[in-house]
Amino acid sequence: MAVRYPSRTPALLEETPVAAFAGALFGHLTRADQRRWAHAYLEGLLSTPGKKSVRRLAAAVSASPTAGQSLQQFVNSSPWEWDPAREELTRWAEDRARPRAWTLGRAVLPKRGDRSVGVQRCFVAASGRTLNCQQAIGLFLATDDGHLPVDWHLLLPERWAGDQQLRRQARIPAAEEHRPLWEHALSLVDTAAARSRHTPVPTVADLSDCQDAGLLVRGLTRRRHGFVIAVPRRLPVEPHGPVAAANPRTAPGAAVPQTAERMLWSRSVRRPHTAVVGSAAGRQRHVRIVSCLVRLSSAREEPLSSRTFYRLFARWVPDQQRFDRMWLTNLVDHRIDELLALAALQTGTDATVTTLEEDFGLCDFEGRSFPGWHHHMTLVSAAYAYGRLGREED
Repeated sequence: MAVRYPSRTPALLEETPVAAFAGALFGHLTRADQRRWAHAYLEGLLSTPGKKSVRRLAAAVSASPTAGQSLQQFVNSSPWEWDPAREELTRWAEDRARPRAWTLGRAVLPKRGDRSVGVQRCFVAASGRTLNCQQAIGLFLATDDGHLPVDWHLLLPERWAGDQQLRRQARIPAAEEHRPLWEHALSLVDTAAARSRHTPVPTVADLSDCQDAGLLVRGLTRRRHGFVIAVPRRLPVEPHGPVAAANPRTAPGAAVPQTAERMLWSRSVRRPHTAVVGSAAGRQRHVRIVSCLVRLSSAREEPLSSRTFYRLFARWVPDQQRFDRMWLTNLVDHRIDELLALAALQTGTDATVTTLEEDFGLCDFEGRSFPGWHHHMTLVSAAYAYGRLGREED
């Protein structure tokens, strides 16, 4: 069924500074009315307090009684491509704030009922509760001016991927399948590398609750892409370099797999060193770090000389006699304070996800379709980026 839009949006929208930004991101849309509604949606996200329902966004930008319906149709039903807008958003942001890293942030979007695309009941470790929700992972440009979301993947549960009726109702593309978290993360990094005009920067991610974190590590290593990734404490690793076999039946010099936590305990906890890091207030502080060089354990028969080694490190909390999050990196030539600064960027990304939820309507999409979800996430990301960088140009 054809989607109809009013012939014009309110005249006030034509005069706002957001218009040029909206035109740059959504200039690929073939219909002028689509471009105007993209502008209207951005204006609504930036100006509407509280919940960003379509009805409230429409009321903020138009006095027309049909504006809400038209805006809902534009976001949820109109068949426009979101990838060109995200590519333009990436380049727009990079032109204004050079990224220090690409960070990966995860979002949990609570939903009522079972009709929203990708929704299911699942345990969310961050909240310690079982929620009815959608789960997503996004890629952010971590800059000195903020952490800017530029791409998103919806984690599609197996039930949604395998049910043809659900796929038709939600308009899920044929290429979309259930994939593990690490595959989504690797795909986001690949896309960022293709879109960016600059030399790739390190990837920072927290996969400390993902048992397949080693697969992301291997994927980034094959691409020769730098990274600092929080890994599970039970990730199997082996010491780097020749070691004496702990088992008499094992050939001399063979590596003995251990968990990441045990490796740090056995090789480094008695010899922590102090690193000086900067705080958000510009003050320096001293932290105790334990670190060692390791290789990922491999089930395949492959010589040690052919396998990459990594630095495993963690902050030691002496009064609690425990490690903080454990990080793995292939940036083995970097100073430990540089690695800690990269790891600290994850905190800023997590805080940005909270801001997107509370102030930019990340969780407020009311439609049910797969394209609609991506349209909304693209517009939310654009509104946040403009709020951080665009207003400085007004």
